[in-house]
Amino acid sequence: MTVNPELKIVKRSFSEKFKSKNGPTISGVQTLLTALPIHKIGEVDDWTRLHPSEGDYWTDELCLVWVPVKGAKRNLLHVIDDDLAVQHLPAKKIKRFRLALACKPNNVFFFCIVPSQNLDNTYNADALKACYLAQTHWVQAMSRQSEGAEGYEIKFAQDQNAFVAPAWPTRSMDELLEVTFKEANIDHDRHPGLLRLIGAKQDLT
Repeated sequence: MTVNPELKIVKRSFSEKFKSKNGPTISGVQTLLTALPIHKIGEVDDWTRLHPSEGDYWTDELCLVWVPVKGAKRNLLHVIDDDLAVQHLPAKKIKRFRLALACKPNNVFFFCIVPSQNLDNTYNADALKACYLAQTHWVQAMSRQSEGAEGYEIKFAQDQNAFVAPAWPTRSMDELLEVTFKEANIDHDRHPGLLRLIGAKQDLT
């Protein structure tokens, strides 16, 4: 008598599920479980810190798209399965970058966009440098556009102890990502977000 081995189902983590794979190579805040805003470090316009643990609170490169949403002033950022993105969308629509848990003074948390592509671009190179510096210092990345120059000027807070050290959430990065992208993750070809992007009729039943 042959006994079939028990079927084991391996559940991928949220960030692993939407990991970029086809791109070019080159205080414990226990109650914090709400969607976090997502900003470039140059858009924060305030002092910023990024979580010091790159392994625990920085994602790998993700695959993402901006989707127009009815009634919203701004498009909504969605994570998308990389194979679906490559199959259905032009390269220009597909965004690839990392996300890191970050905060402003007084524990105002957000996800910071960490560039991972086109690092020869001055803005991306300066933003990446600012992100790494922000692991240990309060920094601001100020656009140099008004000077007629490209990139960011990276400033350090005059007194690094001017603000209380971040009380990083003890929730896992995956938990924070799942809540943030709860209604904005494209994992099948009939997802309304993908249908909107390719101009396909949506099933409203």
